[in-house]
Amino acid sequence: MKLYVQQSIHIRMISIGGMSNSSVFQIGTSGQISSSSHLYNTGGFVEPAPEPVKPGSQQSQLGDEIVVPLASPTPG
Repeated sequence: MKLYVQQSIHIRMISIGGMSNSSVFQIGTSGQISSSSHLYNTGGFVEPAPEPVKPGSQQSQLGDEIVVPLASPTPG
């Protein structure tokens, strides 16, 4: 079965808050969206990444110092 769709789309402004891995931004219709994934070593790294450290463990390199001060929650 063939389906033909004719569209007229007028966009005055688009504001995208963020795009992440596996995000799809689509305007209009699409017969098929195929996934695509690419991995690039843009930093030129040659060694494996260090092993992750569990939050709150003694091995944390940052210690107990606050790196980014957070605002107190406000009652909503």
